[in-house]
Amino acid sequence: MDDFTNHAELINAPPKPPVLVVIERHALVRTCILTVLKRELAGIDIIETATIGELSGVSGKDVCLIVLNIGDQSVLDPSFENALAQLAECYPSAAVALLSNRDDEATALAAMQRGVRGFFPTTIPLEVALAGLRLVLAGGVYRPLPILKQDEPADIEATDLHIHAAEAAVLVGISGVSKATMDKPMVELTPREQQVLAALKLGLPNKLIAARLRLSENTVKMHIQHIMRKCSAHNRTEAVLRWSGRLSGHNGHARSRISS
Repeated sequence: MDDFTNHAELINAPPKPPVLVVIERHALVRTCILTVLKRELAGIDIIETATIGELSGVSGKDVCLIVLNIGDQSVLDPSFENALAQLAECYPSAAVALLSNRDDEATALAAMQRGVRGFFPTTIPLEVALAGLRLVLAGGVYRPLPILKQDEPADIEATDLHIHAAEAAVLVGISGVSKATMDKPMVELTPREQQVLAALKLGLPNKLIAARLRLSENTVKMHIQHIMRKCSAHNRTEAVLRWSGRLSGHNGHARSRISS
């Protein structure tokens, strides 16, 4: 009878609120952020920590969003990518939003290309930041409008951005890849290959894909090679283009032909 009662109590128990985690090493800044978010985001359990290493106390909770303040750190810093990989491994279903003292376009796009769902320069107004956070919590993606002028000199981050922009050009079909090539019959993807392809569409590097899917980097490389071979692509960006073209209706194939 006790077991039955306990089971009934579990069924009737109210659902646990989603959890938002704020990671900020400065106590005063962290407290201010926490105070504002608790006032503005009702129905969400907000937890604060100084470092990623202190997140062990959040295990078992339904973490939906992690807000990480990186200050002046570059998103191209290997330690930042390692931090993202660690967060993805511990909380694969949680979105990540960045607070950054940098507000240039190159940094914003480089962050999004690494799987960040929200990029918040510390120069934006509070009401804009809150609206952006609500968008990310709802499953969307937030980043400021482009602010880098065409005639500004490119630094190392901008150079990295231009490389990715060239790849993005392929994704929108201006690389010269012919429709006949996309219409070429392709072997179906396995469920795991579909997961890797979804990560490739976000522009994630192998390390983050491995962390999100709990695979080794070598296994991720193997799946990418299989995906490229099945669509006769020369690189991962071309593979994303061809599979995306197929899923959107090229060659008359329905979306349902690739099983979920």
